[in-house]
Amino acid sequence: MSVPTFNQDDRLQWVERVSRLLDSQFRVPGTNWRFGLDPIMGLLPVVGGLPSLAVSGLLIMTMMRHGASGNLVVRMVFNVVLDALIGAIPIVGNIFDFAYKANNRNVALLRAHYAEGKHQGSGKGLLLVLALVLLALGGLLVWAAWWLGSVLWNWGESVQW
Repeated sequence: MSVPTFNQDDRLQWVERVSRLLDSQFRVPGTNWRFGLDPIMGLLPVVGGLPSLAVSGLLIMTMMRHGASGNLVVRMVFNVVLDALIGAIPIVGNIFDFAYKANNRNVALLRAHYAEGKHQGSGKGLLLVLALVLLALGGLLVWAAWWLGSVLWNWGESVQW
């Protein structure tokens, strides 16, 4: 019994259809510029990105159940987390959501995995690098908050109330 290819597997076709709905279902008339529900939902303050994040997570879990390697899953999660983090920034995030199509990128990664055998392996090295980068960014954020707090504290002490 042979394993179905990406185009023959209905469950993976479902992943592609949902990804298209989220990222590129609609076209601006007279242009080739496409967008989906993800950037539209992102226009809702605070909660707009949550449904997209949940659906993206479901898509990744579906891809994992159908042979996505650890390396591929790490790359997919990175795409979704990057989309969610930058998408959460007001105005800049909205523009980013219209341009960065994480789910379409993930489907392209999965197709390359199926067709060309790319992105094999566990992904532990890539995960370690991402963890170190996030740790460094977190440390930088803590340092910046501490510095800002001390500047404001010193400023507050020098002001005559």
